[in-house]
Amino acid sequence: MRWRPTPRAAVLALVGLLPIVLWPSGTTVLATAAVLVLLVIGEALAAAPPTRLTVRREAPGQVRLGTSASGRILVTNPGRRRAVLRVRDAWDPTAGLGDDQRARLVIGPGERRAFSQTFTPTRRGEHASRAVVLASRGPLGIAERVATRQVPGGLVALHAFGSRRHLPSRVRRLREIEGLAAVHQRGQGTEFDALRDFVDGDDVRSIDWRATARRRSVVVRTWRPERDRHVLIVVDTSRTAAARVGDAPRLDAAFDAALLLTALAAEAGDRVDLLCIDRIPHVSVTGSSARTVLHDVVTATAPVHPALVETDWELAAARIRERSRRGGLVVLLTPVEPAAVQLGLLPVAARLAGEHLVVVASVADPALGELARGRGDARSVYRAAAAEQTRAERDQVAAALSRTGVHVVDDEPELLPRSLADRYLALKASGQL
Repeated sequence: MRWRPTPRAAVLALVGLLPIVLWPSGTTVLATAAVLVLLVIGEALAAAPPTRLTVRREAPGQVRLGTSASGRILVTNPGRRRAVLRVRDAWDPTAGLGDDQRARLVIGPGERRAFSQTFTPTRRGEHASRAVVLASRGPLGIAERVATRQVPGGLVALHAFGSRRHLPSRVRRLREIEGLAAVHQRGQGTEFDALRDFVDGDDVRSIDWRATARRRSVVVRTWRPERDRHVLIVVDTSRTAAARVGDAPRLDAAFDAALLLTALAAEAGDRVDLLCIDRIPHVSVTGSSARTVLHDVVTATAPVHPALVETDWELAAARIRERSRRGGLVVLLTPVEPAAVQLGLLPVAARLAGEHLVVVASVADPALGELARGRGDARSVYRAAAAEQTRAERDQVAAALSRTGVHVVDDEPELLPRSLADRYLALKASGQL
């Protein structure tokens, strides 16, 4: 705890210059200074000791980006003096507390006051405050006692999951594929559903000859996609994920796509696991039920941020083999960057495609399209040429991945989640998953 004068003490000091000007002498200066010092010391001693106050924090715990949550700080005065306080909380700026980090409280003896706070975080992840600073003023407000109280509090800002709005339409399409809307398809990796009479347009390979012989009419089998397939989502958290695409890092758009796919696959009855990796595995979500997997993924990925390193794709391949059984779906959320793909991802993806169904989903930068349309002056033309070259290189890398048997989805942040969900549904509809 420390003592310090307030701005009122400076005003009082200016007033103290008046007798010095009127009666200039050493005695007047000493007397004025002594009176000022005694007043400051007396005020500090008269202030309620902030170390004896009880401080308790109620933080909201979790809040989704784009929304607000309430918390408060409770200060109790167990002493016999009235406490006139200035309270300052120490949250980081991205917690979105704003002016709610400071408050003035007057607490009588034996009373408790609440300092309400509203959190509107602007960055996904963990936010924390370890201390609350209490400044207790004396009756005249000339001096105050200041103490820092260790009252740790935490807040986790969850992903906004803006792509959730696409989920109802994709679930309706999923129900059609599953046969709940009388749409049955035959394909590799599907389950037998029922028998019905042959109609024009049916695949002749679906004819059940034994049932046809018994009924003396052509009968075909109907099929439905298998459930309980394994979907492993691997999110690249390396330096390429740190690049800002629009107003947010590329990693946030990748998580948005991962969340929509997780919700859709859970509705389909598939088992979803998630792995975040670069040089080391960071976060893993495994074994969650269909009811809890989305919540588990949202909570686990909230504090994950990009690391300024390259991804070790050989390590990623080893982890994929450990966690995914043969024939499952492996979704790699990683940028289709020519250097990174050709040096590390391409050979690994080719091997994985021989054992699993592999989809590479990449967040494209919409700024490339805007630059490619520039024709206003010579500088715009050069920028357009550079953007077109970059896009052509990305297309070449995507084509190289496709030749290995990998499905590539490369789209802008707003479009990637639904494009990835549509590719998942297309795989379901074709019987490949």
